[in-house]
Amino acid sequence: MKRLIKLTSSILLVLFVSGCTQTNLIEPTKPKIDDTLEAVDSNSIRSIPDITSIAFEWQKVDDPRVNGYYIYRANMQEEGQKLQRVAFVKNRYSTHYVDTKLIPDTRYLYSFASATAQETESKPTLSYNVQTLPVPVPVPFIQAISNMPRQVKILWRPHESERIKYYIIERTTPTTAKWEELEKLDGRLQVEYIDTKLKDNVVYMYRIKAYTFEDIESMPSEIVRAQTKALPEPAMNVRASNDQPRKITIIWDASPTTDIVNYNIYKSNSADGSFSLLKTLPISDLQYEDIINEDGKIRFYKITSVDKDGLESALLMNSTMGVTLTKLNKPIITLAQIQGEKAILNWQAGDNRAESYTVYKTIKEGFASYKTIKINNITDLRYEDKDIVRGVEYKYNIQAVDKFGISSEQTQDVALTLPKLSEK
Repeated sequence: MKRLIKLTSSILLVLFVSGCTQTNLIEPTKPKIDDTLEAVDSNSIRSIPDITSIAFEWQKVDDPRVNGYYIYRANMQEEGQKLQRVAFVKNRYSTHYVDTKLIPDTRYLYSFASATAQETESKPTLSYNVQTLPVPVPVPFIQAISNMPRQVKILWRPHESERIKYYIIERTTPTTAKWEELEKLDGRLQVEYIDTKLKDNVVYMYRIKAYTFEDIESMPSEIVRAQTKALPEPAMNVRASNDQPRKITIIWDASPTTDIVNYNIYKSNSADGSFSLLKTLPISDLQYEDIINEDGKIRFYKITSVDKDGLESALLMNSTMGVTLTKLNKPIITLAQIQGEKAILNWQAGDNRAESYTVYKTIKEGFASYKTIKINNITDLRYEDKDIVRGVEYKYNIQAVDKFGISSEQTQDVALTLPKLSEK
């Protein structure tokens, strides 16, 4: 019993640290067998299989002519029982050998022979049958979490084998045929990975492969899929005013998306121009006044929504046009003349928004000197100026004003002069 424990311990040691020297040999055309050489005891052969290697131990021979051992092998699934020499162990005191680079889950046939320096060998042992272990089973459970903003979270259970050193995460999409390696995660107990910088509202597929300390790959896990969160819907039914003085009021209906936290209002001076952020508002606000202080100013607006994860709806919607109240049309002067000792001006409104008029009176005071007087709040369509002096030139123009104080352009000047009295 003690000997068996000792033997097994020795073989286990060989699995990790092999002190034997291996030399690959070309199989001779016909082995030179010396029946007098002590052969390896077939019953003394022990083995421990691994996934891609097999460790062997046997009882050494005592024949002093022996200087090593030939090892023969056959892959029974490919070669049947046709043995080929694969190695030479140089020292007859060496009794361990690890055969590597084998195929997982494959049955092999081995035979051992003691050898001399003259390349003769003993009768081979009886065929020894051993099978490599299968590759590790897949990760037992994997889950991908959907509806996350531009990312997917993958969870799994630790692999049951303590031989696992790391995991490889792979990704593909339903429209992509190739699996892409995303990340190497060290440690068997690592059970989470978050895939970031993904596209919105896209389905991604994932699988995990576990790897041993010898870099042996497990079968891939079950394929799981997850879909990233869609962008929120923008504000609905956006309207903009066209009848307000020096401002545009934008009104909209709430986005149908349930986790909206803000609205972003964008503006542009043209429908197909570049839109810049004008204002960010909370979801409680469904109206905004854009103060412009310019008459007849045209602007275009788009309103996006922003959800709790910071995702913003796309600026792909049609824009909405608004315009500030335009200037009034100018009045139309119908009469400008001197009557008696006064200047008379008559005009037509020119715009039905006009509520009052301003008359500008310019007086020539010198060769190049002028003085302008502004007469406001005229509600008639007629103005009589009695404050005139003979021989002085006066120029008049008229401007319409609406209830908001928006003025029209001034009319062209009309010039009037009360003639001087002739001397007798």
